[in-house]
Amino acid sequence: MKIVLTCPLGHTCEKAVDGYIERCAWYTNIKGKDPQSEEIIDQWKCAMTWQPILLVENAQTNRGQTQALESFRNEVVAGQQILDHNKLISNRE
Repeated sequence: MKIVLTCPLGHTCEKAVDGYIERCAWYTNIKGKDPQSEEIIDQWKCAMTWQPILLVENAQTNRGQTQALESFRNEVVAGQQILDHNKLISNRE
């Protein structure tokens, strides 16, 4: 069975009217890589349609940033432990 997608707002994204193009403000072109399949994207779709894909991309970016911050924190803690140990030894002398 064929699936036909329609706008829940009852609008046409883009149409020709009297020699000009009438385009919905939410009709957006996205270029880049799909965060799930790594396929190259260069498509026009409604911004509401792009939202789930962009949310997945944002979540992946946040995971990467969280891992980098955790690694940085671990390095800072390790460095502070070395400094505290050296300070303890110098105070004994």
